[in-house]
Amino acid sequence: MLKINHAILHVLDLESGECYLSQSELDLDERACRSYVQRHLRKLCASSENRHGEFTDASAFAGEVKAYLLGQRDFGDLSVQVASWFYDELRKGDDDTPLDLLVVDFTDVPSKPKAAAADASEVPFAEDAPAAPAAVDLDAAYTAKPRRRIGIVLLPRRQLFSDDMRGGEAGPVCEIVRQDSILPSPTQKVDTYALIDAADLSIEFHDVERTIAGQKAFVVPDGLLQCSSAASTKEVMDTVEKIVEQVADEAPVTVASSAAAVSRAKAYVTKHVEADESFKPEDVGREVFEDAPELAEHYERAVASEDLPHEVPVRPAVARRIAKSHRIRTDTGIEVIFPSEYAASPEYIEFVSQPDGTVSIELKGIGKIENR
Repeated sequence: MLKINHAILHVLDLESGECYLSQSELDLDERACRSYVQRHLRKLCASSENRHGEFTDASAFAGEVKAYLLGQRDFGDLSVQVASWFYDELRKGDDDTPLDLLVVDFTDVPSKPKAAAADASEVPFAEDAPAAPAAVDLDAAYTAKPRRRIGIVLLPRRQLFSDDMRGGEAGPVCEIVRQDSILPSPTQKVDTYALIDAADLSIEFHDVERTIAGQKAFVVPDGLLQCSSAASTKEVMDTVEKIVEQVADEAPVTVASSAAAVSRAKAYVTKHVEADESFKPEDVGREVFEDAPELAEHYERAVASEDLPHEVPVRPAVARRIAKSHRIRTDTGIEVIFPSEYAASPEYIEFVSQPDGTVSIELKGIGKIENR
């Protein structure tokens, strides 16, 4: 659940050369307005493409955010500063697409797992929970805390056409009318934004390369925020899967196929993230190739050469979306989709390497088959 504390919208009309700074916040009592903001933020918070960063010591904007969080700055003033900066910077570029800047102070309240206690008062939190047993009950150990964040989102306006009905002498007349100031729908992808955690000032962001004053630049991390830039969850997962596949493909035929290895890697990430909300890429190989130390060492060397983050923060919902299932396609045209966790359990699916170099896949424990 997302609670919007403050939200404001400014217009950066690069095409006409005007910057319209709002003097009041959005009316969050208006359901449509509140829903629009919440749906965009929900999608951005859950994106696996968010890169991770920390403010550098040279960042002037870090001080502005701290001042706001300490109550030394007004929300509207901070938003105006951000809008003015974006307008001055982007009008130096080649793209004159009109934009709206949405600045939001919001609190992300994680949903309780479905199987958790119905009464929140029954759920033990970190400070008073007993020592966790060997097998952790994720529902009982639910410790998710609300996260307050500052969101800065560039919304590109677009041109659409609609019908316009008017009365005429001979009766109703329908015409096509151009609408030039349409905001992106909540389902449309937004490519430029930043989410700043109020607790530790950690940053999640996404940006696209632009040409500013004749130079290629990323305006969010290098200009506004002045922060570091670490790989996104999707980038790390793609790299980990690629390395696992390459290592498995180079293994002897007696070792399970690369499809099984990649699915086990996904299962490990999903399971680990549920408890810790992060995973270490170097640990994935130890799990996947636990029965083949030489392959685990090969994997570790390959991971080290990619310069991946030591630890990758991942929301459980994001991990479930990108790693919960695994899809394979054989050279005979057969496609199979199965839960990643099944790859480690021969009770459900088994990959068998044959002496002739081919691979057999056996699906087990099937009680019913449906045509889809």
